[in-house]
Amino acid sequence: MGDAAETKGEPMNNVKTLRAWWNDPVDYRWLVRTLEARSALRPLKILIGVAGAMIAVMGAVITGTPVGPPGSPGIYSTVGVLSGTLWALRWWLLPWPGKNESVLLMAGADVLFTLEFLQVPDRLFGAMGTVMLVVTGSYLGCFHSARILAAHSVWSLFAVTVFSVRIVTGGGDIRLAVAIALLLFVSVVSSVPALQILYWLLRNESLSDPLTGLLNRRGLEIRLPRLVDRDPAICLMTFDLDRFKTVNDTWGHRVGDTVLVRTAQRLRDAAGEQAVVARTGGEEFVVATPVPAASARAEAERLRVAVAESPATAVEITASVGVAVFDATVCPQCPRPTPDRLLHSADSAMYRAKQSGGNLVVVDVLTPPRDHTHPVPG
Repeated sequence: MGDAAETKGEPMNNVKTLRAWWNDPVDYRWLVRTLEARSALRPLKILIGVAGAMIAVMGAVITGTPVGPPGSPGIYSTVGVLSGTLWALRWWLLPWPGKNESVLLMAGADVLFTLEFLQVPDRLFGAMGTVMLVVTGSYLGCFHSARILAAHSVWSLFAVTVFSVRIVTGGGDIRLAVAIALLLFVSVVSSVPALQILYWLLRNESLSDPLTGLLNRRGLEIRLPRLVDRDPAICLMTFDLDRFKTVNDTWGHRVGDTVLVRTAQRLRDAAGEQAVVARTGGEEFVVATPVPAASARAEAERLRVAVAESPATAVEITASVGVAVFDATVCPQCPRPTPDRLLHSADSAMYRAKQSGGNLVVVDVLTPPRDHTHPVPG
């Protein structure tokens, strides 16, 4: 019976994983900042520029040959060489592109690759040229979302189909055209999304706490800025379990781990889908959610009660909760706090709650009240 239930659950888990991969927006800015911090951004820019330079060289080499575009040099060869040269100069001389420019650059490269190789008289050589789409697909798979990569894959499938049909209409063997189509489908269309899923799983694994499945501190550092920039109001709560050392000393670390997993599940269920929930170390958790200042205390109290709810076992636990809240609707002219400031303020409030005996909520409102004389409710 257990084996059947486990087998039945596997497809559901697979669907859930694929849905999470599909909906992950990917933090482009974080990826670029991380590469820059690791001194990897400049070498990567050089390599991407070299790819464009090699394409320009290839365009010049095949000009006037039987496999090259018509003309000596023809307009298509000239456009290919010029595009490759400009591509190399752009990556070598200018800063790393923003998210929108990055997508446009790769989309433009996809279109140019396809149009250039459609002009090649040797239809088999032209079909094999679609392998260049793997280059742009690999870039999109690393830096952009599954949905953007899906658009690239649709274009790649279209290109593979056109080039394969072109072989048949040019008098080629239909079996050869089918073989080329299958080869290109595996290498150009299906391989890059598969690699992106693998990359996404490994990246998520590095950003997750292995015990609870919540975000770890690094994962929080990625998700929190996105939430702070997006929502007018942000409420960040730090939870520290009271007297957790006693639980480990009395019941053992195995029971302590069970308590941590239980607490993580309760916070995740109670906080809702819009919230970012993380375990930042030991017995400390962070919940960030778009809640206005007037509701911040009530939300923190609700989550504190959820953590302390009587368990099925004899091990009961409570939490000291520190809250930092910013609400731009209360003070539109106030500068938005940085994620670090929110975390620092919530930590300070949490320590005050712990010093007052624990199982308590302390709120630090970072937004001045509208009239600057009366405190914000809650």
